[in-house]
Amino acid sequence: CRRDVWFPDAPSACLAPCCGSDLPQYGHKQWQSYFGRTFDVYTKLWKFQQQHRQVLDSRYGLKRWQIGEVASKIGQLYYHYYLRTSETSYLNEAFSFYSAIRQRSYYFQVNKEDRPELVVKKLRYYARYIVVCLLLNKMDLVKVLVKELSEEIEDYTQRFNTEDQLEWNLVLQEVAAFVEADPVVVLNDSNSVIVTSNRLQEGSVPPLEQGMVVGQLVLADALIIGNYNNQVKFSELTIDMFRILQALEREPVNLATQTSKQGTLEPSEKPAKRENPHKYLLYKPTFSQLFTFLSASFKELPANSALLVYLSATGIFPTGHSDYEGPYDFGGVLTNTNRDVVNGETVQKRNQAQKEMHCLHPGDLFPFTRKPLFVIVDSANSTAYKNFTNLFGQPLVCLLSPTVYPKSVQDQSQRGSLFTLFLYSPLLAFSSVCGLSSLRQGLWERAQEFLRKVYRDIGQMITRSRTIDQAFLQFFGDEFLRLLLIRFVFCSAALRLHKLFRESRSFPESYPELPKQETVESSLLQKHILELAAMLDVQSLFWDDSLEAY
Repeated sequence: CRRDVWFPDAPSACLAPCCGSDLPQYGHKQWQSYFGRTFDVYTKLWKFQQQHRQVLDSRYGLKRWQIGEVASKIGQLYYHYYLRTSETSYLNEAFSFYSAIRQRSYYFQVNKEDRPELVVKKLRYYARYIVVCLLLNKMDLVKVLVKELSEEIEDYTQRFNTEDQLEWNLVLQEVAAFVEADPVVVLNDSNSVIVTSNRLQEGSVPPLEQGMVVGQLVLADALIIGNYNNQVKFSELTIDMFRILQALEREPVNLATQTSKQGTLEPSEKPAKRENPHKYLLYKPTFSQLFTFLSASFKELPANSALLVYLSATGIFPTGHSDYEGPYDFGGVLTNTNRDVVNGETVQKRNQAQKEMHCLHPGDLFPFTRKPLFVIVDSANSTAYKNFTNLFGQPLVCLLSPTVYPKSVQDQSQRGSLFTLFLYSPLLAFSSVCGLSSLRQGLWERAQEFLRKVYRDIGQMITRSRTIDQAFLQFFGDEFLRLLLIRFVFCSAALRLHKLFRESRSFPESYPELPKQETVESSLLQKHILELAAMLDVQSLFWDDSLEAY
């Protein structure tokens, strides 16, 4: 998909120093002054056109699409600010501007002009608006916008003999597939689909027991890496990346009401404290790009903070066995090969005796274990990351996906990984693995309420265990990481009881290992899972006594 359709390097020449390629995408500080100055310019420009609209119209022939273009660039600027800060309030601001453009028909007259480049501006506006709506879970509006974009593309390709028709049709296909990616839908009484949010909400994280001593680490940075070729995506965001991105964000406040603020530019009004961890979204990065972003996050990680690395990527397996098996002998996950060039030439196929160079090996992460590191690997070779050595005594946890799935689950992998789906929405994943395609809203809400009780029990299993590795407890003070750990335990327990999952490779693993009898094989947790299965009328898919089944 064309990068400039979705994530253009700069909204205009005015933004070149702000969002352009000259300014590094990594780091928290160096870009802020550029953004601040750009906000100031656009604030003045927007207010100027508001105050002098009549003169601009009558004397200078200001066209409505030109006002729309300014509003679109402001929306784009807010969107980039969200990408840089992870604060969802800026998504709301971007939505406000994009929504106003459509409501006021700023681009309506563009189709009457015999200038294809103006129509492309309109198409790009639609594509950017759809991206923001997807991130805000406004799925009903997305479907309307996709229909309008489809009609605009058809009109564009009929009127002009263009070479980019296939690319725009690909944009449509990507968005349509993305909207349909969830394997289970929630229906209300009139059979309409209910949009559910899976961002962290008030009351969704089990509170710590009074007097419970856990680590005070805060999740400050997250690298979200996607490198699956065949997975549903839009632009440079796979469905796995999209899901884990939302699992690391709090639900925006007043999401439905902040739609009438277009024209109000207040970039200096930032939240008193960061609500969400800062995130880098890396789609198919090369090893050098990945290492650069890792290094920048590591360097800027505040005291008493943790770094999360999420890897959703094709597995790279070792080609042979050596007498000594070290951290570079188990393979890892794929990094992009297309952009790595050595001495002006693409790297040729490696010698069979050498290690795969386009791969993130477990050993590549060793330098970053000098600070608290939380790793999630969703890959067919995730178990390569079991072979960690905690060299520096800092908190280190790796959550590892199953490496083999039953065929019925594997056939759905294009719509996202089951493991990541459990970390994003355990009820959605549980329903999917039970073959359900829809749930009634009332049943969904009852099941979610039941799961909150299950989460509390899992949290107590973790904190009360006498044999659990202290690394888990070090991360348990952070709400995002606490919920991920609890969902991981639930996923592991549910798959162990499911009759389709019989191979040990079909179960998630972790480094360090969890005490199974106290967590993923706990009789209390197994009882809860069977109760949930009965609630959904799928109890026949689970073993009533899994311990005898082994």
